[in-house]
Formats: sequence, structure tokens, C-alpha cells
Amino acid sequence: MDWRQIPSLSALRAFEATARLNSFSAAGRELNVTHAAIAQHVRGLEDFFAQGMIFRQGRKMELTPAGQRLATSLNEGFLTIQAGVNDLKAETDDRPLKIALTPTFAESWLMPRLGDFWADHPEIELALLPGRKLVDLRRDGVDLAIRYGNGVWAGYQSEYLTSAQFIVVASKDYIGDRNIRSLDDLKDAKWLIESDRREMMLWAAEQNFELEHLDTTEFPTATLVHLAARSGYGVAILTKAVVEHDLENNRLVKLFSAKSGSLGYYLVTRKEAMPDKLAVFIKWLKCCK
Repeated sequence: MDWRQIPSLSALRAFEATARLNSFSAAGRELNVTHAAIAQHVRGLEDFFAQGMIFRQGRKMELTPAGQRLATSLNEGFLTIQAGVNDLKAETDDRPLKIALTPTFAESWLMPRLGDFWADHPEIELALLPGRKLVDLRRDGVDLAIRYGNGVWAGYQSEYLTSAQFIVVASKDYIGDRNIRSLDDLKDAKWLIESDRREMMLWAAEQNFELEHLDTTEFPTATLVHLAARSGYGVAILTKAVVEHDLENNRLVKLFSAKSGSLGYYLVTRKEAMPDKLAVFIKWLKCCK
């Protein structure tokens, strides 16, 4: 399509509204512009087509045959556009919200609270997508990502939600009579880590503690890391929420904890306006943190 051969959309909208409402003033009110701006657009169209679009006689206004043809085409075209927009918006409104989040956050933070959200908002359906991969929100059609890091993801806007509260734990049987005063006292320990371990690696790096060269055993999920630690197989970095019950019942002991500074879980969204139901979900997330 050669847009250079088509008048401006503003002029076409102004003429369609004038023809439909039979008034420059009414068209101006509908489009939130002045009477003079509407009249100027119509004159511009008349110059473009080199013929009159509107016949004026005092206060009376009538469309010329050319004006009637253009008004009919524009009205049908704008109604088709409106129908397409409404259909797409209805499809968007009906589909579940797609939430990409880390498995650790899903297990330790969201799932224990999610029942409260559905009790308050049974009309909002969620499609949870746990995973370590940093998804492309636009390409993958994801409404919200909940990610662990420092809040900087190029091309998106992010808002801090909550800290991770990672702690280092092990069973009493594994620790025995060791005197643990810092992470350096655990360099000779067996470390139980998740295979895709971005969160714990970031946290350890902020404590100036490197895991790469230690004796480690990998597990595919944080749940298996937790079970291995409880079984006495080694030391693990887990979120406080996951192990809190085991700490209270002395199945695990806390060896080390530290604040995570700027690291935490962030709400990552596209920069354009968000759907109303996403705004509701985000408001709930921030209220129950």
C-alpha cells in the first residue's frame, strides 16, 4: 500500500465524523478538537480530491455526491476496523494471563498464596509457566514475568516485589560438631545444587562466595535439593519459605543467612498499557508480599 497516495488519517476521521454527525462542531467534540481544525481537514480533503465534499448553505450542510461516496467508504472501513479491534480485544480478555516465573518462586512464594487470589478473583484464569529461561514477553505472548536479579532487563519495565531470603541449611547429622561461622567454613562440604541454579549463583556471588570449584552434586529441581539436604547428603542454599517448617522441627539447621541487597524477585512487564486483569493480579501480588 502506498500511503503517500492516501490523505492523512486525521483528515479522514474528521470528514467521516462530520458527514455522520452533519456538523463541524459535533465532529470536533467527538474527536476532541476545535471546529476550526475539523473545517481545515475538510478543506484539505477537497484540495486533495480537487472537488467539493460538502455543500454549505447558511447553517445547512449537505454532502456532495463525491462526499457521500467517500463518507460511505470511510464509515464502512472504520466499522470494519472497530469490529476487528473488538474481536481481538475480546479474545485477549477471555484468555488466561500468562505468567512466566522461576520454579523456586512458584514453589516457595506463589503456590502457598494462590488460593487466596482465586478466592477473591475467581474470574481471572492464570497460566503459570515455571522455567529458568528468560522468555521474550512480546514474542511468547507472556503478560508478566517474575524474575530473580537486580531489576535490569533491557526493553522492559520492572518493579521490585520481594527479597529471596536465601539461607544455607543442612541436617544436624551432616553438620555434626562443626563450628560454622561463615561460608568459608563450608568450602570442604558437599554442596547440593539445582542444575539450573541462576538464583543461588547470583546470591552466592553477592556474598563473595564461589560455588563453581566446590564439591557439588546436582539435582534437577529445588524440591529434590531440599529432600537431599533433609536426608543428610550435604549443604544446600534454599529459600527460607521452603525450609521454615523443617527448621522449626529441627530436621534442618540454618548455617548462614544474609540480606541480598538489590537482588530479589521483580515484576517484569512490557512498557505498553497492561490489561485490566493483569493490573488486578499485580496489585494483589504487591499487597500480599
